[in-house]
Amino acid sequence: MSSITPEELNLLIEQTYKVENEFNELKASYVHLQDTVEKVVEFLPNAIWILSADGDVFLQNSYARELGELVKMLEYKKEDYEVKFFTRSFLIKSSTYKDKVMFSATDITEQKRKENLATMGQMAAHLSHEIRNPIGAISLMSSTLKKRVIPENIPIVEEIQKSVYRIERIIKATLMFSKGVEAHKTTLHWNELKEALDTAIGYYGYTKEITFLFPEKDFTLEGDKDLLEMLFTNFITNAIDAIEMDDEEFGVVRMTHEQTKEFHTFYIYDSGVPIENKQELFEAFKSSKLKGNGLGLVLSRQIAQAHGGTVSLCTSKEKCFEIQLHTHTSQDKKQNNSKKPHKPHSTF
Repeated sequence: MSSITPEELNLLIEQTYKVENEFNELKASYVHLQDTVEKVVEFLPNAIWILSADGDVFLQNSYARELGELVKMLEYKKEDYEVKFFTRSFLIKSSTYKDKVMFSATDITEQKRKENLATMGQMAAHLSHEIRNPIGAISLMSSTLKKRVIPENIPIVEEIQKSVYRIERIIKATLMFSKGVEAHKTTLHWNELKEALDTAIGYYGYTKEITFLFPEKDFTLEGDKDLLEMLFTNFITNAIDAIEMDDEEFGVVRMTHEQTKEFHTFYIYDSGVPIENKQELFEAFKSSKLKGNGLGLVLSRQIAQAHGGTVSLCTSKEKCFEIQLHTHTSQDKKQNNSKKPHKPHSTF
């Protein structure tokens, strides 16, 4: 057996070092690639699982880990499918590569909710159109009947009129929800809205002794009178219903007003039952009231937004809603000035 020369030994050592360096570079490249893949998977907005042939989780992102038991409901299918997991809906996609199966789960709960709302809105609008004509006839006939019945029966006719008024409000709200809110602003006085509220309260009807306290001082607003009537009426009637549900035999509905250069701010308080499910307050077709259709607060918020404002719960401990309406905008001023001829100021 021939011996290895020193030159051959040095060459062998050099080759060994070279192979080791190449191995370390390859290993580092693999670790970098694996880290990159994990970061890409983590960056994706949906839950990702990669399962090995025996069904064990080979790789998953943090969103997938949050969903936990959902992975047990997954099955490989060529077509996309939906899975209901607790209160949420997920769209599942799957694909295979060699001995691995990848699943992705996308939360489509909000999308499904909007689709359901659109369907419900279309159905409600259709029914409202169908109901509108007979309700109009009942309203007309009840007005005629009230003039002809004996005095003792007038309260019965008035109850019919109040019920018809309620239905007309529901129809109006439903049609507005299906078509969308569009404000046609003019200058109006608070006293006009206050008078409309007093009329609405009279038609609405209630069994308990309720005190209504509204701002007494008159002021002007830039807004759509019909829409603002609906906005404030929604809150007042909600307050009446809350008081009717309370154990006390009397109640108070109070509205206050503050004005700055930018906003009119209204606070509406009532002594009725507390608000339940605050997170669903502005959810369409969801209502805690037996009489409610779940559109009042949704439309009220849309009306406020159409007037550059907002609707929200007050931060105070007392039960209260805050309504903000923009006083005016420079665009409103320009439009009003361009549409109306200049009139000299009157001097008194």
